[in-house]
Amino acid sequence: MKQWNLGVYFSLRFQEIAGALDSALTSSSLVFIQDSDSNLMLRQSATLLESLRSCWKEDVLVFSAADKFLRLTLQLISRYCIWVSSGLHTRKGNASPSPGSDWAVSATVEDFVYVIHDVNFLVAEVCGDYLGHISHYISSCSTEVLDVVRMSMLQGGDKLKEVLPLVTNTVIEVIVDKSVECLRQVKGITTTYRMTNKPLPVRHSPYVVGILRPVKAFLEGDKATRYLTQETREELLLRTVTEITRRYYEVADELVSVARRTESSIQKFRQNAQKRTGAASGASDQNVSETDKMCIQLFLDTQEYGRNISALGLKPADIPAYCSLWQCVAPADRQNTINV
Repeated sequence: MKQWNLGVYFSLRFQEIAGALDSALTSSSLVFIQDSDSNLMLRQSATLLESLRSCWKEDVLVFSAADKFLRLTLQLISRYCIWVSSGLHTRKGNASPSPGSDWAVSATVEDFVYVIHDVNFLVAEVCGDYLGHISHYISSCSTEVLDVVRMSMLQGGDKLKEVLPLVTNTVIEVIVDKSVECLRQVKGITTTYRMTNKPLPVRHSPYVVGILRPVKAFLEGDKATRYLTQETREELLLRTVTEITRRYYEVADELVSVARRTESSIQKFRQNAQKRTGAASGASDQNVSETDKMCIQLFLDTQEYGRNISALGLKPADIPAYCSLWQCVAPADRQNTINV
């Protein structure tokens, strides 16, 4: 085939193959595959795999243009990765919407499970059978060329892997946001014990049981158990619980700090008033303070929260944020020993 004809031929194939992928990736939402025999869950992912395979079909590839088709292969992978990452950035409001980048805005946390599953499958395929097919097709080339092709495809697999943390971070953010809604009730502890003469608390607050409920519901749901690997589920569990606990600590620490400052101000006011009137301090000063009651309530809540963490298979003492939470609210004689 003459050189100029080869250029025209590749240009036509490029438009055909890349155009099919671009068409799939410009959809405003994820398109789910209904075929139960498919290894992929999303039409966008399946189109990428079909496009990659098209590059190396015997009736498509021209051996003398193999370098061009290799470059196209890597460009297709890059285009898919950009589609995933741009969608996630658009969801967070970090980028202006571009064609096809708004798919993540309306996606549910379960939809992101499909994305993680598909990316993992594509990584395995690109670095496995697909690479083997290409290597077999160009087996007559020198070892140096084969090594270049192999390294190029492995780099393509690495590029796919790079989007996985972005997707898992989004899953974590969604779950954490749901859990944080329960943490808003922590501030109600101040209302319960400030200027109310309530007795000492003896049990945890009702809100505690709901803090980790979104995590449990997600990880035990059909989508996560079916389409996520055990390793991914364990990573999501630890990172999500750690972030929720960090938020819990921040809320509790602020509540305790404000309560202590308020109590200190009230005590100074009373002392100044007593000095002016010459009155002696009342016996009530010896009672447990309102701040102490709040800390006791928070401590009971923290213990129950720790038990809920344990029920998920994690050790509370191994989570730095939980240690900080414990030390923030635990009585002085229990600061150094976490026992839920």
